[in-house]
Amino acid sequence: MLSEQDLGELESTLLPALERHHLRLLAHSLRCLQQAAEGGDSLPAQEGLLAWAHQQPNLAVDPTFIPVLVDQLAKAAVQLEAISLEVSKPPLELEISDLVRWGQQQADQRLGTDLKPPEH
Repeated sequence: MLSEQDLGELESTLLPALERHHLRLLAHSLRCLQQAAEGGDSLPAQEGLLAWAHQQPNLAVDPTFIPVLVDQLAKAAVQLEAISLEVSKPPLELEISDLVRWGQQQADQRLGTDLKPPEH
């Protein structure tokens, strides 16, 4: 789960609402993957994610959501791995501040590209 401090850090960015939402999803996925890894150094495999998800009491109310969640966590893990390469840090050691910086860099790159006049 995301702490109030995590949420505050994500919401304090000047990023558009959709990008902040994307960062919240990534941050939540990071926290879930960290829990599922149980202190390990590597991202959990699908089987580990499934086992972790089945142990979550809040998911017991709708077990049909578990495969959807595990699929989304696996997709987020791929993106977190890419971010971790950019910041030279293992994926499970990423912090919310790393995600915020990455999101801001992505926005800056998009704006920089969008502001260039079209070439003829």
